[in-house]
Parts: sequence; C-alpha cells; structure tokens
Amino acid sequence: MGMQGVASMLAVALLLGAFAAIPTGVRAIGVCYGVNGDNLPSAGDVVQLYKSNDIDSMRIYFADTSALQALKGSNIGLIMDVGNDNLAAFASDPNAAAAWVRDNVQAFPDVSFRYIAVGNEVAGGDTQNILLAMRNIDGALSAAGFGGSIKAPTAVQSGVTAGFPPSKGTFSAGHMAPIAQYLATTGAPLLANVYPHVSYTENEAQIDLSYALFTASGTVVQDGSNAYQNLFDALVDTFYSALENVGAGNVKIVVSESGWPSDGGDAATAGNAQTYNQNLINHVGQGTPKRPGAIETYIFAMFNENKKDGEKHFGLFNPDKTPAYPINF
Repeated sequence: MGMQGVASMLAVALLLGAFAAIPTGVRAIGVCYGVNGDNLPSAGDVVQLYKSNDIDSMRIYFADTSALQALKGSNIGLIMDVGNDNLAAFASDPNAAAAWVRDNVQAFPDVSFRYIAVGNEVAGGDTQNILLAMRNIDGALSAAGFGGSIKAPTAVQSGVTAGFPPSKGTFSAGHMAPIAQYLATTGAPLLANVYPHVSYTENEAQIDLSYALFTASGTVVQDGSNAYQNLFDALVDTFYSALENVGAGNVKIVVSESGWPSDGGDAATAGNAQTYNQNLINHVGQGTPKRPGAIETYIFAMFNENKKDGEKHFGLFNPDKTPAYPINF
C-alpha cells in the first residue's frame, strides 16, 4: 500500500478459523503478506498460519524466493508483484521479462499463481512503462505456457479516478484508458487498492465514519437506482464506471488491497480496524450496487510491519503470530 491521495468523495476472523465462515460464493478472501519488519515469522510459518486460518489467497510484493518455496503445494492462490523497479527494464526488453518469468514463475510449478501484478500504484514518469511491461510479461507468460491461466494486470489506487456519484466515475490519470482497454482484450482484471480509511481521513468534513466502516444505518448516497450504504462500494463502483467510460466495461475489479490501521493515525484504533475488516469480509460476497456478485478481495495486511513508513499498524496478526484483534462471525 502506498498511502494514496484519493479523489474526494465529493468529486469522490478472519482470525483463528473465522475465514471458514466467509460467505458462500466468494472466490477468494486473501491477505497481503509484506515483509517490511525485522521480527516477522519465517515464510514457512507464515504459510502455515494462512492454512491454519483457512486463508486461501496471498499477495506478495516481489518475487520472494522464501515465500515461493514455502508456498509449494499449498494451493494458496497467489498475486505476485514484479516490483516497480523492474518496469522500465520489462517495458524496453522482452528478454528481461522472459527471464523474470522463467526464474520466478516457471521455476515454481507447484505454486498456484493467479496474477502477476505489473506495477503497484505506479506514479510519475514510470506510468509510461506499465502498458509495455504488461505486454511483455503477457508475452513471456504465453511463451512459457501460462497464457490462459496466469493474468498480468496492474494495481492502481483510487486517485486514478474522479467523479461523484459513482456513476460519474472517470479515469483522471491519462495513462489509464489504454491500460483498461488492453485488459479488456486479455481477460485480466484491474487490481484496485481500495481504502475507505484514506478517503475518510482526507475528507472528514464530508464523509461520516460510519459510511467508511460499513456501519451506516441506511442509504448515504443515492445514485439513480443504486443506493450506497458504505464507501467501499462507492469506490469500487467509481472504478467500474471509469472502465465503462473507456469501453472496458467487461474488465472486472479485483480488490488487491483494503484495510484499516489499528494505530498510528486519525481514526486508527483496534476497534475501528476490527469493525472495518470484519464487515469487509462479511460484505464482499454480495458485490456492489452496480455489480452484484462476489468481489475477490485481499486484506492489507497479514502482519504489523515495524519497518514500513506510515503503515506499521495494518496487520491482522502481530509478529509473534497472535491476532492483533479478534474478528467473529
């Protein structure tokens, strides 16, 4: 997660067995596994913690050999990022993309790769490399025999969109339309990092905390025939409207990050984190007003990571593998 600048909404368990109670029909409730800490469990212990809590999907942020080794034979579905620092090389050199796929995907046939994320919240001049890098990673995956089974999307944050209400959603970032149109041709989803916490803290005068935490008692935003009772749905449907507006309405959204901090900022309490993540898990099987149906969703993050800048307290677990807070179903 990059603490993202989210467009204003005016222009805007789990733990310890609880994942077993995820609503029927959800393809995957995953958790993002970051390693920016100096006191975290071994990758092998982490995979066992996923399995013991029935967490069936994981996202990692680079080709982490220790994690890949531990994931062999686990049947845990995986999003693996290529790392933003590789985008320029992959965009300019198909052979570099092919070598990366060989070393980090082909070399691990017993890992259940689902998506290769070609960039995470890429900003500035590096955005020009996303599409070319996606094409070259797709080509490398296809050449290696994974063309139909492993997709190569990119992960973006809500700041690439604008518009309120959700039906008015557009892409405010110029690089997004060709990316969306390319995804429409490959069948890959758009990975969206969706943080009501960020939207709330940037717009507290306009957004009620209950709307961000899924606890509003009724409709907060009426958008034509669609009634919004929570900010998460509004943010996701803003993405869907943006996709439709560039002719990519067939592209699905996978929520590649969402979470709430338990400390370290405004509204960052264990109670709010517990409320948000519990309600998120309960909710994603329903879909949004615009797109009913399960939303593949990844909670950020597995652990509190003491080496992260500004994001130390998003973990569902402490480094000693105890729950940061309980979530009950």
